[in-house]
Amino acid sequence: MTITTPITSEVLARAKWAFSTRRVQRKDAVRLSEALGDAISGDLVLGRVERIGSHKKIQLAEGRGSELYVGDLVVLACGDRYAPDQFEGLAELDPAGADMLAGGGVLGRMRQSHARMSAPTRVVPLGLLTHASGKVINLASYALKETKKSTGMMVIGVVGASMNSGKTTAVARLAHGLSRAGHEVAAIKATGTGAFGDFNAFVDTGAAYVADFTDAGMVSTYRQPLARIEAGLTTLLADAERQGCEVAVVELADGVFQKETADLLKKPKIRDGFAGVIFAAPDALAAAGGCAALRGMGVEPAVLTGMVSCSPLGAREAENATGVRVVTRDALSDPAQANALLARLVDGAAAQAAPLGIAEVGVAA
Repeated sequence: MTITTPITSEVLARAKWAFSTRRVQRKDAVRLSEALGDAISGDLVLGRVERIGSHKKIQLAEGRGSELYVGDLVVLACGDRYAPDQFEGLAELDPAGADMLAGGGVLGRMRQSHARMSAPTRVVPLGLLTHASGKVINLASYALKETKKSTGMMVIGVVGASMNSGKTTAVARLAHGLSRAGHEVAAIKATGTGAFGDFNAFVDTGAAYVADFTDAGMVSTYRQPLARIEAGLTTLLADAERQGCEVAVVELADGVFQKETADLLKKPKIRDGFAGVIFAAPDALAAAGGCAALRGMGVEPAVLTGMVSCSPLGAREAENATGVRVVTRDALSDPAQANALLARLVDGAAAQAAPLGIAEVGVAA
């Protein structure tokens, strides 16, 4: 039998609630369950900071960062994480101590880390937050209502070679450029780990609609069933369309070799749902390898961008190696050039084969 104990609203008011919990109705949390071994991804955990490590701040649900101190009470979501530049971790809780896997509020067991990372911040789980009935509170209960309605919106996909290759910047700049051109734009992050950095970057663009997978009830998409991730994306696109958006720019996290990203791109329903795919790469070699990988999945990149676009020589190498034009972030945020790219994608395969001039999309030179 699961043991639960009452918890006061005063205690919960003192706790720092992470970004990943932003959709939760805090008044629903009235008890604490000791069944930490039964926790699954998305379950809410009340914990006490035991040791400050890699994450020295927590990203709050209110949208700002807060310094962490030993003894702080925090509310995080149990979850997995996939981050080659930081941590890989699993949605597992040890009563003796768990690892803060992401500043946006993911708690679990760190399995491996990048060599430059220090040890994770340690949090002692005090229990799982529950409803009055004793049912554990999970992010999925506060997700947007799932819909299977197909969307008529134009959808542009953005993928990359790896973390920090320029994907989020590409989404933000293109969303900004299209918004300035007069379009109602949705900026959506379909996969990844709950954090407010990318979300806030999308908000800053002036996009009419901003959402990520946490709005679909997932703290992280790593190790989630593909059907659930796909359903989440469908729901976010439908919600954006209901709110009047005509074009969506969608980011898929990490690199094209990350399992969930690769599986999504291999699905004809997802792949064919993109009017075009923008590929972000750090350099020419990554651009060449990434384009080859995408083509192996049946995806022809529309344009290249990312860190490679910051170097005229690197951009030239990438274009020569791939046959795909490189566009700068400034070009993506320019309304005329963003419109030209959009028009090219709308025109489809015929325009895809036509030469793409510097004046049209601002090729890095």
